[in-house]
Amino acid sequence: MKLVIIPVTPLQQNCSLLICESTGKATLVDPGGDPARLKSTVEAHGAQPERLLITHGHFDHAGAAAELAEFWGIPIEGPHRDDEFLLDSIPEWCRQFGHPMGQIFRPDRWLEDRDEVIFGEERLMTYHCPGHTPGHVIFFHPGDKLAFVGDVLFRGGIGRTDLGRGNHAQLLDSIQNRLLPLGDDVRFVPGHGPMSTFGEERRSNPFIR
Repeated sequence: MKLVIIPVTPLQQNCSLLICESTGKATLVDPGGDPARLKSTVEAHGAQPERLLITHGHFDHAGAAAELAEFWGIPIEGPHRDDEFLLDSIPEWCRQFGHPMGQIFRPDRWLEDRDEVIFGEERLMTYHCPGHTPGHVIFFHPGDKLAFVGDVLFRGGIGRTDLGRGNHAQLLDSIQNRLLPLGDDVRFVPGHGPMSTFGEERRSNPFIR
């Protein structure tokens, strides 16, 4: 599986383009903004988008999803239904941050814990990891030992829990009981900032040590 990380929006949110190298089919994880840039990147890699995946409902992760889904004629999957209220607030958050206006949408499929998502011949496992938001999910590729964790965990940090229905205890539980058990050698793409591994964070992250 080929990975291309595309920072989008002034918040530099990591949108991940994942390409099945056998078929050319692709998915974008968290297309939060800058749709023209995302379209051109997909085209430059000769990829064929098959679906969009959303970890949670904040505008910088989901703001361009509706436009891109319509442009490519593909479904949106995720987040968990508990983030429905955040999808409804995308235009409001965009106004507050001076961000180009994103659209309210309903995913074609709400995701539950342990749901599988497929693009081309690649399969990702979904884990419901509430805390940053109540409906936050992460995606894990067992073969590549690679996870896409949205705003649950960062290199040297953890997600905020003060942005509406966040829960600090839930966030720590998600990290300790959902993410870290996947293995110290698992690399992860956070919602913002550089990649790391669960092992490195277990050893050095002051918020979860």
